[in-house]
Amino acid sequence: MDRITLRLPPDLTRRFDAAAAGQGGRSRLLRRLMESAAQASLPTREEGPPTVRSGKLTLRLGETDLRLLEVEATAVGLSRTQWSVALIRRRLHDRPQFSRPEALALIEVRRELGRIGVNINQIARALNTAVMDGVVLDLELAQLGAFQAEISAWVDALGEAFEGNLAYWAPAS
Repeated sequence: MDRITLRLPPDLTRRFDAAAAGQGGRSRLLRRLMESAAQASLPTREEGPPTVRSGKLTLRLGETDLRLLEVEATAVGLSRTQWSVALIRRRLHDRPQFSRPEALALIEVRRELGRIGVNINQIARALNTAVMDGVVLDLELAQLGAFQAEISAWVDALGEAFEGNLAYWAPAS
């Protein structure tokens, strides 16, 4: 037999207990209410794309483990929940999970790398239009192209590292 557990405010629990007292107790009244609800026709849903829902995970830890979790989370500036979510996501997606300050710092690094890439493109454009000896110009352009490709690769790698992080740290809308 399945078991359903829920938390109720004390006032609602007292009122439910009072109603259930004359009907065989909490379990019997709750079972009867659920059977009645299950008999009612369910509202029809329009078929569409499946909705993505988040779920709740509850953990029970011993006092020592809970204290260690608190120490680890505090050390990186996260709550216990944020730290646990980051750890689980790291394991499930094999990607690093960053604290908010780390994420913000890496976002700024990515922006700066993008700006450097733009500057390199502007330098390359200027070299293309400059009057230089053809051999020197080709070497300079090749070197700049290599720099630009390397920076682009690093910017892309930073973007990949953020997959799964940006959505978590983005403010809820």
